[in-house]
Amino acid sequence: MIIRLHNHSSAEVRRAASEATGEFTLLDTGRTPLAYVNLKRMLQVAADTSAAMVYGNYTTLRADGSSTVTPVIECRDGALRNDFDFGPAMLVPTALLRHAAAEMTGEYAAAGLYDLRLRLSRMGRLVCVNETLSATEEQPSAKESGEAQFSYVDPRNRTSQIEMEQACTDHLKAIGAYIAPEKIAPVDFSGDFAVEVSVIIPVRNRVATISDAIRSALSQQTEFAFNVLVVDNHSTDGTSETVAAIAAEDPRVVTVDPGEGHGIGGCWNAGLNHPQCGRFAVQLDSDDVYSSDDILSRIAAKFHETGAAMVIGSYTLTDFDLNTIPPGLIDHAEWTDENGRNNALRINGLGAPRAFFTPIAREIGFPDTCYGEDYAMGLRLSREYRIGRIFDSLYFCRRWGGNSDSNLPVERINANNLYKDQLRTIELMARIRLNSDQK
Repeated sequence: MIIRLHNHSSAEVRRAASEATGEFTLLDTGRTPLAYVNLKRMLQVAADTSAAMVYGNYTTLRADGSSTVTPVIECRDGALRNDFDFGPAMLVPTALLRHAAAEMTGEYAAAGLYDLRLRLSRMGRLVCVNETLSATEEQPSAKESGEAQFSYVDPRNRTSQIEMEQACTDHLKAIGAYIAPEKIAPVDFSGDFAVEVSVIIPVRNRVATISDAIRSALSQQTEFAFNVLVVDNHSTDGTSETVAAIAAEDPRVVTVDPGEGHGIGGCWNAGLNHPQCGRFAVQLDSDDVYSSDDILSRIAAKFHETGAAMVIGSYTLTDFDLNTIPPGLIDHAEWTDENGRNNALRINGLGAPRAFFTPIAREIGFPDTCYGEDYAMGLRLSREYRIGRIFDSLYFCRRWGGNSDSNLPVERINANNLYKDQLRTIELMARIRLNSDQK
């Protein structure tokens, strides 16, 4: 039986469960009705795997007669983000649909379908089939540029995001992965360091922007000593020469050689482990600049005020010339001290700029990748330590032709999502084990 959901509310999920007949129910979840579905193949996979859900690739049909196939990815245990793309056709055993709907306690206007799939994942496997199983007509385009990428921090979506957070938190509690706020460990900031703060700038081939970034860091006004560690990952475009010229003018600039074959994470590790790295290590990307001259002072004060192992600020998206572009301020206002560490497993990023208490960051280390390395560190730290937040804009994050990540091809988006889902899965397992050991 095929049932179309007109929205993703709890009420619609319950309606589908009450109307479902037969052994399986296919939920049509798209914003436009299904134009085609290979129900025979989906039923075959469901029978062969005893899946709690079957989903697969789908085709979008355009008015001009063209079409595009969108591949979907495996839903791992840690794939808790509520924007996971299951496509418009989800085949569910009717008995499980009814069971899950009967257990729903929330009255969600937007998170009902999300709540359903979390509950189904506790009942069995969500099986991905990388074959084209359905098709829908083209629907109105999502926000373009960075707006869709950052929709989960858009204040206009706050009500639905609160619902998603509640559904995810309930799921974490059900599987034993929820971390209570009282388990936060205090941090002792004592120790001898070369300086109080080090700005760490990993860079490769950013001759057009590296000077702006370094001079932005050097312009900071503080009552403590700080330096700038530029981790030059073997640039070939003149970046190295630019860094060397600035370092010759100001001894606070230290060039760090990360060695061969490293990504951004490896560059961060090289900076953290450099003997001149300070008590606190503060991020500045090679494309970006701080928004004022008191940023380092504010970050250091937040560490001492909160006893956090990590401090995360907010930033403003701009073009190359520092003109604000949509959606503007990215502040991650969804973060709370009470539940931020749990909600971090649902959202796809934690914000920036990021800063770390150096000894703890050294001990953990960044994964040596060029994507998601900061998210991995944030997840790991939030398991045990407090994360301090500053919700004002601390830097301008440039989006331009040399670094834009807002219109990536679906294959790259899928690869990025798979990696972050893997990070979340590892962290999920670690939190379940932590809670089990503490019983």
